[in-house]
Amino acid sequence: MPLIHVVIVLVVVGVILWVINSYIPMQATIKKILNVVVIIAVIIWLLSVFGLIGNLSTIRIGK
Repeated sequence: MPLIHVVIVLVVVGVILWVINSYIPMQATIKKILNVVVIIAVIIWLLSVFGLIGNLSTIRIGK
């Protein structure tokens, strides 16, 4: 994946989080949980894109 696509995805995710945090009325704890989940997902995706972890389809959870 070219670096410009990675930057575009990060900007889009950031704008979406900003819109959700600014304009959608929600309890503060729910917003914090949403932000943490999105940030963790983006970090895992970035690690996969840059090859620091293997392909995400090979990760198994449970049995």
